[in-house]
Amino acid sequence: MVRILDGDVQEDRFSRLRLIPWWDQSKIAHCRLLVVGAGALGNEILKNAALLGFRKVVVVDLDRIEESNLSRTILYRNQDIGEFKAEAAARAYRSLLPDALVQPVVADIVHACGLGLFEWSDVILAGLDNREARLWINRSAWKVNRPWIDGAIEGINGVVRAFLPGVPPCYECTLGEVDWMLLQKRMSCNLLVHEATSEGKIPTTPTISSIVAGIQVQEAVKLIHGLPTLAGKGYIFEGMNHSSYVVEYTPNPDCMSHYVVPEIVRLPESSQELSLEGLRKRAQADFGSDDVTLEFSRDVVQKFICPACKEEEETFAPAGSIPFEAARCKRDGQLRTVISLHSFTGEKELGRRPLSELGLPLFDIFIARGAEREIAYIPYGDVQRVLGALAPEQVAR
Repeated sequence: MVRILDGDVQEDRFSRLRLIPWWDQSKIAHCRLLVVGAGALGNEILKNAALLGFRKVVVVDLDRIEESNLSRTILYRNQDIGEFKAEAAARAYRSLLPDALVQPVVADIVHACGLGLFEWSDVILAGLDNREARLWINRSAWKVNRPWIDGAIEGINGVVRAFLPGVPPCYECTLGEVDWMLLQKRMSCNLLVHEATSEGKIPTTPTISSIVAGIQVQEAVKLIHGLPTLAGKGYIFEGMNHSSYVVEYTPNPDCMSHYVVPEIVRLPESSQELSLEGLRKRAQADFGSDDVTLEFSRDVVQKFICPACKEEEETFAPAGSIPFEAARCKRDGQLRTVISLHSFTGEKELGRRPLSELGLPLFDIFIARGAEREIAYIPYGDVQRVLGALAPEQVAR
């Protein structure tokens, strides 16, 4: 609603924001925002985004609401206990901003979300509590050339970091020996995951969540307006004495995250309609060469083979999503050999398999590599199932 005051002043929902000289409300309304995590930080991120008028939002979270969440989350109520956080947060967001399009995604961002979700977004905001997810977001965001803003809290302290694709340092550059030791401790040498440590149990308060998430969203606003940001830096807030400072990170020239896909093609087919060989033939036609390898977005556990009884079990699941104990043979208890895949070079039997039956998530990216060219393909026929009302128009066949 727009009201005319004093004959010439337009008064509407965002009129006070428009008084800021550089403010462009249309940039915020059209920004495609991906919010990963709907806990304490995620709630404050979403609240601020709704108040500012972000109308296109995807929120990703795997967990359900527990009673302890209610002391640190503004969007949840008693009756929401037991619901998925992503779904309750999306509903609350729409109550704050009724004309917003908000898509909840109940999934693990590391194993169950395709990289097309990152490519769809303009800005990624993360409110997470573990290094593995941050590292995955960092590498995924770099691949598809998207910025992301990280927030972390503990007790009454917090940090905000902004990372731009193609502009080191990135999140992985900031990791030290202890970080890598903790990351490697969770994964076995055969791509299986040891029993996960308890997540989401970090002691914190709603006050520090407000501070850190407020800075995160403010950085996002500056970013989409082309203003200076914390790119490659960290804002540290120490709550005991209310001191804060900015640190600068050092780029790591050997960092594994520093890779941007040079070209992305949106295919009209879904992952169910395309086989591996069909996608490879498309790439061969685009390259004008038969020398093409398809690389997956992540390693896939193809099967288990028991060294004792020789029995094989097909699995096709993302590496890191299978518990270590699942590798034991059901007959004799022996630890089975893991056969994994990361690429396809033309194997006949594997080539007949649809992309949807590889154990990879919907709306994922497949990178074709030739001698002199690389193309990332996204099966955009999956977009409606992932983004719902936020899905762009289908790619013409």
